[in-house]
Amino acid sequence: MKAMVLKKYGPDADFTLADVPRPVETAGQVLVKIAASSVNTVDTMIRQLGQEGLPFSPDLPAILGMDFAGTVEAVGEGVEGFAVGDEVYGCAGGLGELQGALAEYMVADARLLALKPKSLSMREAAALPLVGITAYEGLMRANLRAGQRVLVHGGAGGVGHVALQLAAHLGAQVFATGSGDKSLKVIENLGAVAIDYTKETVADYVNNYTGGFGFDVVYDSVGGANMTNSFAAAALNAQVATTVSLVEIDLALAHFKGLSLHVVFMLIPMLHDLKREDHGSILRNLSRIVDDGGLKPLLDPQSYALEDAGKAHARLMSGEAVGKVVVEVNH
Repeated sequence: MKAMVLKKYGPDADFTLADVPRPVETAGQVLVKIAASSVNTVDTMIRQLGQEGLPFSPDLPAILGMDFAGTVEAVGEGVEGFAVGDEVYGCAGGLGELQGALAEYMVADARLLALKPKSLSMREAAALPLVGITAYEGLMRANLRAGQRVLVHGGAGGVGHVALQLAAHLGAQVFATGSGDKSLKVIENLGAVAIDYTKETVADYVNNYTGGFGFDVVYDSVGGANMTNSFAAAALNAQVATTVSLVEIDLALAHFKGLSLHVVFMLIPMLHDLKREDHGSILRNLSRIVDDGGLKPLLDPQSYALEDAGKAHARLMSGEAVGKVVVEVNH
C-alpha cells in the first residue's frame, strides 16, 4: 500500500511517499480503507519534536495521522458492531506503536471507532474525532447544563468551534473569544456571541454579558498563560476545562473563587489502553448530534492529497487555516 512515511524528526523533517506492507487485523481490530485524515496540532508537534519532546511519538520510520474516516475492509476476531463495508471514523493511531492514517489502509482498535455520521462526507467526518472527543469530554466533565452561560476561548479553533456548537446544542448560552474578522464571523455563524479579546478586557465582557457574575463554564482551548483569563472570567464555584495546561501559574484566584479545573488530555485511552470504549461511545453520540443538525465541522477550503501531507502540515502551522485541514487518500 501507499503511505507517507516519516524517516526523521525535526523542524525540517518531511514525509516520503513509499510502498509499505498492508497491515493485517488481529483480534479486536478492524482493517480500514482510509478515505481521509485530518491534521491536528499534536501531529505537527510529533513531526517536529519526536520522542525527545513527546515520548509517545512512534519509532521511526513512522506513519503519522490520528484522525480518519474510511470503510471497513476486514473485521478481526471478537469484533462486534462492525461489518465489511461500514463507513467509520475515529482517532486511533499515529502515536506509540499504533500506525497512523496517512496511508491507504490502517488497522484500528474497534473500541476507538464508530459509524460515521450519515450526513457528513468522508472528508468532513475525518475532521471531527480528536477535536470532537476533546470538546465533548471537557463539557461533560464540567457538568454543563442547559441555561448556563458558557465561555469558549478560541471559539474558531479546532476544539473551540466544536465545543461552542455542542454547548449550544445542550441548551447553554454560548459566548466565544476570537480576533480578526474571519474568526469572529465563524463564531457568530456557529451561533455564539463573538467577543474580540483584542478590544474587550476580561472585566469588560464579564460585566457586559454576565452582569459581573462570571461564566458558569469556561472552556479554554487556548490554555497556557490564557488560563489566568479563564479564572478571571469564571463565576464563583464555576467549572474550567482546558486542553493546554503545560504552564506554571498562580492558582490563588482559582482557590478564592472555588473553581474546579478539568484538564483534558484525550490521548490517554490510546496511550494507556484505558477505557478505549469511552471514545467509541462519544463518537456514537457525536454522530447522532451531527445527524440531528447540532454540529458541523468547519473545514479549511484548501484540498490536499496523500502525497501533499507535508503541505497540509505546513498549512496548519501557518496559522492561516480557517477550519480543519484534511488530507484525502485516493486509491
